[in-house]
Amino acid sequence: MKTFQRGQFWLVNFEPSIGHEYKKVRPALIIQQNRYISTTKLLTVIPVSSQTVKQTELDVLVKSDTHNRLMKDSLLKTKQISSFDKRRFIKYIGILDEHTIHFLDEQIQQFLFGKVFREPEISEESTDEIGHST
Repeated sequence: MKTFQRGQFWLVNFEPSIGHEYKKVRPALIIQQNRYISTTKLLTVIPVSSQTVKQTELDVLVKSDTHNRLMKDSLLKTKQISSFDKRRFIKYIGILDEHTIHFLDEQIQQFLFGKVFREPEISEESTDEIGHST
């Protein structure tokens, strides 16, 4: 049985595809939160491209290393978020580092909402006993 986790790279079958969708079997990064992975038969991913010279706004560059096990430096194509049936996932490749996942999350927020949401920094002196800002 396959075990899926957010931040993993997998070989995924993108066929059949239409128009400008990514094609063929290619690496993709699971971006779905772990708590939702077991509750659905679909996984949400971002396709990976080795065409780093074609980097566009919001793409995230990933340097190949022993953890992600990508064959080449690659781009996470943030604007191509897709969901696929788990049966399309062929083989585990590797895992993305936490720093890059955090940066990717910001790029996804920018793509979907036009801004990056950050946790407000609240000091203990400026909150009441319930946690509201004072």
